[in-house]
Amino acid sequence: MTSRASHLPAIAFMLSAVALFALMDAGLKLLSLHYPPLQVATLRGLASLPLVMAWVLWTAKPGTLFRVHWPLHLLRGALGIGMMFGFVYGLRSMPLSTAYAITFVAPMLVTAMAGPLLGERVGPQRWIAIVVGLIGVLVILRPTGRGMATLGGLAILLAAICYAASAITVRLLAQRDSIQAMVLWFIVLLSLGAGIMAAPNWLPLRSTDWWVIAGVGVSGSLAQVALTEAFRRGEASLIAPLEYSALVWGVCLDLALWQVLPDGVTWLGAGIIVVSGLYLLRREKVHAETEHP
Repeated sequence: MTSRASHLPAIAFMLSAVALFALMDAGLKLLSLHYPPLQVATLRGLASLPLVMAWVLWTAKPGTLFRVHWPLHLLRGALGIGMMFGFVYGLRSMPLSTAYAITFVAPMLVTAMAGPLLGERVGPQRWIAIVVGLIGVLVILRPTGRGMATLGGLAILLAAICYAASAITVRLLAQRDSIQAMVLWFIVLLSLGAGIMAAPNWLPLRSTDWWVIAGVGVSGSLAQVALTEAFRRGEASLIAPLEYSALVWGVCLDLALWQVLPDGVTWLGAGIIVVSGLYLLRREKVHAETEHP
């Protein structure tokens, strides 16, 4: 009972983070119907910036925020812009739950990239899980009357690739920079970079959208804090699978806000990705225990 109780805070923080990110993504989808993707990405960054700044200044010394590895931060910022552009572009044309099903391949891509980029050993069983997960994505991006795959689906896949590459930079940055610096400069570079590119096609904000923008900022900021606490309090192998609960939130939000549900083929593809992802997480744990007995 004591062991189980000790895991409960981490589990609660992770489930809360996933739910808050789902609310943020629903807000992004609402905004994507009225504004260009890069403008939505800018609004996402700017809406979170005040709360992130308050948290950073409360928990870190200002001087330490500038002594960072700038090349990796700039690369992560560029990847963040690509991720937000692809995700928002995809949300314009597909349900939130379908987008989540595709992005679930991101952890597998992280494992695949960790081999050549970080020198981590990826055994044959984990490569099989990665390939099976990619097959699940192909099931979701099935042939349709509009072509082999929709642009929205491919954009979400691009977002997942950028997310995975960004996660690699986080692993490198975590060895030298603080969490506060990583969160702050990601939001700043996302807002600045996306804002510069969005400026030529910037559309006036509608008064009815201010509450959505505020909701995106609050939910995104709280989700980031909850996610950080979850990984600080619990083992990654325990809480990472809880990220798949996003599919439940996606389905609920799709039904409540847009009255749509994923079709059978999407459920099949999502199931393949989730099963292969859970197997991969299990192999990651076994691999870690073998290296660190």
